[in-house]
Amino acid sequence: MPDHHTPPPPTTDREIETLEEFDAVLARGSLAHHRIQAVDLTERTFALLTADTEGAVFLGCPMEPDAAAKVRATGALVFPPVPGLPFDPYRGHLYTPQELFAGLASSYEATPDARAYQWFQETKADGDVFASMLRAVHDDSISDALDELLVGARVVGVMGGHAMARGTEEYAGASRLGRTLARAGFTVATGGGPGAMEAANLGAYACAQDDAMLDEALELLAKAPSFTPSITDWAQAAFAVRERWPAGGASVGIPTWFYGHEPPNAFAAHLAKYFANATREDGLLARSNAGVIYLPGAAGTVQEIFDNATPNYYESRGEPTPMVLVGRSHWTEKLPAWPLLQALARERSMASRIALVDSVEEAAEALQQLTAQGMTG
Repeated sequence: MPDHHTPPPPTTDREIETLEEFDAVLARGSLAHHRIQAVDLTERTFALLTADTEGAVFLGCPMEPDAAAKVRATGALVFPPVPGLPFDPYRGHLYTPQELFAGLASSYEATPDARAYQWFQETKADGDVFASMLRAVHDDSISDALDELLVGARVVGVMGGHAMARGTEEYAGASRLGRTLARAGFTVATGGGPGAMEAANLGAYACAQDDAMLDEALELLAKAPSFTPSITDWAQAAFAVRERWPAGGASVGIPTWFYGHEPPNAFAAHLAKYFANATREDGLLARSNAGVIYLPGAAGTVQEIFDNATPNYYESRGEPTPMVLVGRSHWTEKLPAWPLLQALARERSMASRIALVDSVEEAAEALQQLTAQGMTG
């Protein structure tokens, strides 16, 4: 009898996340020691009955009972789908705006995004350990998918408050920043929500279009300036822009259901939405390997500055990454984070990787300068 606890041999990617990948791996002869995530296998019963599945793990894969019995008997682990959930905890890919906002034509409350938040509120309140396990599994699956997406990417985080309204010069400036960064070859990553986050994702979406497109899009969006009082109207305005200009550039949004009153924005092509805000915050900053730009914000943005300053101070993630704060009066007078950041950086290698600029127009150039200093320092 084979030892089903024998670790798999060294290999490359053994994750299977689509039916096409499943068929391709099977054509090579074996499913042994693979991890199959959220793939509907109800039409692959014969394949499962005849394939080598020793040491395989099936995560949330629908399959016929006889197929499930066979793969278990040959040493595979089967984690069946969980009925009644508004999300798939074993998903192998990040969300798309279309997926999270499905059903928006009726109302935002009908969408998977809103239903997942409602489930979160209900299960969080009753302290169900099974629900907390499902949230943890989901968030780990999202992190895995995010890492796969960003392999080799130069990621710049753009942080800022959710209150920045469409139709303002601040929103327009943040969108132009996102466009500049995307045109320079960076992957723009934001917190995935409204305000400054949406603006930066919008700019990245507009990167391949002529400059007039962004100006027109800003005019259209200004008709629904905020996600309050109606998330439905706010989101529908964004999808109207996407429909008019469907060939948008890709960027990443990393939102959270912890802040359920803040919907995700529709301009990030890839949405890594988490239940645990702490996992989301750390993950967003850790993946911003080419630096972070901080637009004016409130408590959340201040937290993000120092969540990033700490690993830069201790160099726990390697060489410090650039940090650019935008808005001199905001960060020296209204919320004086800059003097404290300067004091932390003094006589440390991160001192040459921080900058304060007056306007959003200066931010991308400052980032490039800090990057160059780091390469020559």
